[in-house]
Amino acid sequence: MARLLHEGWAMRHFVIGVLLIVAVALSGMLLAPPTVPAEDDCKPIEDFARGPIGEFPSAWKPRKDSGRDVYKVQDEGGKRFLRAMSQGLGVQAAREVQDWDLSAYPMLAWSWRPREFPKGADERQSSTNDSVLAVYMLVPYSRIAGPKAVKYIWSEKVPAGTHLESNNGLTQVRVLRSGGGGEWQQEKVNVLEDYRKYFGAGETPKPAGIAVLTDADDTKSSAAGDYADFKMCRK
Repeated sequence: MARLLHEGWAMRHFVIGVLLIVAVALSGMLLAPPTVPAEDDCKPIEDFARGPIGEFPSAWKPRKDSGRDVYKVQDEGGKRFLRAMSQGLGVQAAREVQDWDLSAYPMLAWSWRPREFPKGADERQSSTNDSVLAVYMLVPYSRIAGPKAVKYIWSEKVPAGTHLESNNGLTQVRVLRSGGGGEWQQEKVNVLEDYRKYFGAGETPKPAGIAVLTDADDTKSSAAGDYADFKMCRK
């Protein structure tokens, strides 16, 4: 009998101890300030998740109607992307990006993959200025002359790091990659830094959006490549 009483007394004290521990933990949770999640380093611009497969993405606009047949949303193993297939054409597709503050998000990130380089292309010559892949950051400038742009290209021949320009200097070109291909590659560039450097500007521009171009009009050939996962980033 005494043994049973002792075990009962021990069990009551054990239960009381557990309840006290739980009460202290709960009080700490109630008194502690809520945790504020850190703002993401990157914000999505376009992942093509909402675009119907096999169609031109609805949030984008082609420079000419013929561009609707060049750029189409595709899926590969659950990964959505924009596939570009140009047959002797050179038509941009652009996407407006609202509330892009370059002072807070100066970086542009994306993935791309070349599939077919335009035959005989060399971006250093106007007569062969075609690229398998090109990504632009667009800044409003003139209704007649068009926007200012920093353009990033994947060239077959021109060495990475080369700086070029076109459109009477309104388009400043940086070669990010040269040769190779077949595999997805991720990129992240400081578009604010490049804009200031290439245009000799000190101000922080307000971007209108981004654009892509897979072209083969100058070489009268064909080109194909893929784009995915566009984001604006802090660093």
